[in-house]
Amino acid sequence: MAASITSPCVGLCSTTLGDPVCRGCQRGDGEILDWFGLSGDERAARMAELDALRESVAGRFLRVVDADCLEAQLLRYRIRFRPEQPALSRAVELLRVGRTRIQALPRYGLVPTKAALGLDVAELHARLSQALNEAAEHRRAEQQRSSKT
Repeated sequence: MAASITSPCVGLCSTTLGDPVCRGCQRGDGEILDWFGLSGDERAARMAELDALRESVAGRFLRVVDADCLEAQLLRYRIRFRPEQPALSRAVELLRVGRTRIQALPRYGLVPTKAALGLDVAELHARLSQALNEAAEHRRAEQQRSSKT
């Protein structure tokens, strides 16, 4: 997509409801507050960390078998992504937006892993979201520990 994405925000910030970590973008509340005070390089590094987190977690549930097909579907349904964003991180966005409409993952260049076999897409997304939230909370705790030292 041509538009520059300056923030990983997906418009569903659960930190406004009191969550310490946003369920939408996986950033901690402090990271969200500080975001636009970070340099471009710092933001890029944080985006890479979030992509790595998403890849790690999504890889437990999904495998990308056709990245071009996935990208074509993202474009077709106008789901935003960054050119440098890894395919599994893009898949997280696809499931967030299309979890109630997607019937066959292979049509989107994805197949479930053994851990996700037999799950419908909505349940797969629910489990993926829960795992992402747990990983993001762990990331936030690590950031807090390292900032205290």
